[in-house]
Amino acid sequence: MATTRFLTGITTSGTPHLGNYVGSIRPSVRASLASNVESFYFLADYHALIKIDEPARIQRSTLEIAASWLACGLDPAKVVFYRQSDIPEIPELTWFFSCVLGKGVLNRAHAYKAAVDKNTAAGNDPDADVNVGLFMYPVLMGADILMFNAHKVPVGRDQIQHIEMARDMGASFNHLYGEHFVLPEAVIEDNVATLPGLDGRKMSKSYDNTIPLFASREQLKKLIGGIVTDSKAPGEPKSTEGSALFQIYQAFADEAETAAFAKAFAEGIAWGDAKQMLFERIDREIAPLRDKYQALMAEPQRIEEILLAGAAKARAQATPLMRTLRHAVGLRPLGAGVQEAVTKAAKAATATLKQYREKDGKFYFKLLNAEGVLVLQSTGFDNPKAAGQRIAALRAEGVSALAGMAAQVDVAAVAVNEAAVAEALGQLG
Repeated sequence: MATTRFLTGITTSGTPHLGNYVGSIRPSVRASLASNVESFYFLADYHALIKIDEPARIQRSTLEIAASWLACGLDPAKVVFYRQSDIPEIPELTWFFSCVLGKGVLNRAHAYKAAVDKNTAAGNDPDADVNVGLFMYPVLMGADILMFNAHKVPVGRDQIQHIEMARDMGASFNHLYGEHFVLPEAVIEDNVATLPGLDGRKMSKSYDNTIPLFASREQLKKLIGGIVTDSKAPGEPKSTEGSALFQIYQAFADEAETAAFAKAFAEGIAWGDAKQMLFERIDREIAPLRDKYQALMAEPQRIEEILLAGAAKARAQATPLMRTLRHAVGLRPLGAGVQEAVTKAAKAATATLKQYREKDGKFYFKLLNAEGVLVLQSTGFDNPKAAGQRIAALRAEGVSALAGMAAQVDVAAVAVNEAAVAEALGQLG
């Protein structure tokens, strides 16, 4: 059976919460136990720098997240568990991708668009307080994923766009430089992909509406007691639709437990009783993990050693891949044989007339002379046949064919010099 690579990470910007657990940590740990799976887990501390300027907070969060994953059953001997900033190949790959990905793709990224919309609504400059890190976030995430050629990436439904962008980056690089990257797929558990927080919105550190994963038993009960509900009295039927209580319970319960909880809603369970049931169900699962977490938090040096060992495993794959990618894009040693290759290329140089497709979906052609200078550039055609017909006419009729295609030559891109075009057509191989 073929091995499937899973990869996931959590940004080190705060304390892990229940949403992280059900949406990422738990399914990832379960996936790592399968015999045909190779798993990569990382602490996304570069990502944290985009919005956190408190060094102590990032350090503390890194420790808490590492301890959380280990407490939840992640076995560092069976997986690759590492800190993002320990892999210098990742920012290098980010730069490679930034050179093949269109800026327009990043303009459509959810986080960037949300920041622009917020500024616009407030009457501010659209890019006010938007740092380049936020804009480039999807590229860094793409590098995280593609560096290890992950097949599957567990994400919340709101993160699907980033996986699609990673696929775009990988496909663009493969098209230009050869097949180097596997195109990843998102893995989502529909019932728990996005967990609601205390106020009903998505559980998120950004909204300050989270329930810490390893809150004490007393704090857990208090926070669950503060979950927002409607004003329906005991005995009144209650809807599970849109209920944060029900959605969180469903994320922890099995099918029979969920059905029983739904029945209690229909029969008018009091909100206090429903919250008590939710507390007991969560604590039953989390309590044994909480003890392991506290023990790990007391030994930060042990966690540091685990992360460094994981980084060594990760770099054993990242370093040779980057060596290959650097060669592919032309970042190569200028050693013996290079001058000979250059001389041979110069002797064999011919003009080039080729058709290609741009990201706008249209088809173009261009003519370069033997020195590689652009002497003719077309405008866009809706289909390849139309562009091909113009190319055939140029080859058959020479420069005289220009008279019939004046509207299809982009004079803004290159001033048409008929003599230069004629010379280049004569140099075609």
